[in-house]
Amino acid sequence: MRAPGFWQNPPSAPGLVAGMLRPLGMVYAAATGRRLARPGYEAKVPVICIGNLTAGGTGKTPTAIALLETLQQAHVVSRGYGGALTGPVRVDMARHSAADVGDEPLLLSAFAPTWVAKDRAEGVKAAEAAGARIILLDDGFQNPSVKKSLSLIVVDAERGFGNGLCIPAGPLREPVATGLARADLLLSIGPEEAQTRFESAWGHKITLPRMRGALRPLRMGMEWRGQRVLAFAGIGYPDKFFASLRDEGAELVRAVSLDDHQPLTDTLLRRLEAEANHLGAQLVTTEKDQVRLPASFRPKVLAFVVRLQIDDWSTLDKALAALDQA
Repeated sequence: MRAPGFWQNPPSAPGLVAGMLRPLGMVYAAATGRRLARPGYEAKVPVICIGNLTAGGTGKTPTAIALLETLQQAHVVSRGYGGALTGPVRVDMARHSAADVGDEPLLLSAFAPTWVAKDRAEGVKAAEAAGARIILLDDGFQNPSVKKSLSLIVVDAERGFGNGLCIPAGPLREPVATGLARADLLLSIGPEEAQTRFESAWGHKITLPRMRGALRPLRMGMEWRGQRVLAFAGIGYPDKFFASLRDEGAELVRAVSLDDHQPLTDTLLRRLEAEANHLGAQLVTTEKDQVRLPASFRPKVLAFVVRLQIDDWSTLDKALAALDQA
């Protein structure tokens, strides 16, 4: 399901439809607040939550990967959106598919032991029992079942917090001020121009330490310039992926936007393959979508891999050092 266009209206002019839906958004926010008042399980090891305030993709998975590359003996706990397994179960790339555990956990399992659990508290307990020294909670900022040692809010600098209203009137899971008051750090992801616009629109709301980062292509020996590609993506905001390909010089002859986590059926893949052949184009998708492809189809599709580059790690380093001393 794609986000309504009015979600991205300026906060000063959210629009008629958003105004009509605003009372429902206030009900949604109140329900979130009541849920967060419940006490959660307190783990014996630090728990870092990578969350967001908005619905849709903000860059949580690249953020988790960036942290996992610096942390020792870390485990990941995820709800496993879209997966059939309720857990807690440790993800095994040799046995599990995205249909079993969800695409993000399958991808993250290549970097650290990853657990899927619909009950996040049970997932944290399983990770503790398996020897985790630190736990990354993939999403779950609005879930009270686990007490967080450190909460890092990730925001897409281009989209910011949208029109500033809660679902369904806007993209927010909870009001900006309320969410940021519970968080420890904010990471805005996007190019410099987007960071400047985000600062202008939302800087007055931000009182906690802020980091800045950007997604950069991982150099894997692939020359994208001049490559004719048919790109498809089932992520929160596919247009960001398509723009990145164009920035690398690829000739994007067709861009297919799928719903977030949309199943990649045989019918859909055969249609994409036939269209690519007709256009003389190479099929390309995101790293997260690639793990959802059937093994037999995977060799036909190139993955455009990005990694998060953070401008200054010192803010996060200080927060992590404080956890070690606690």
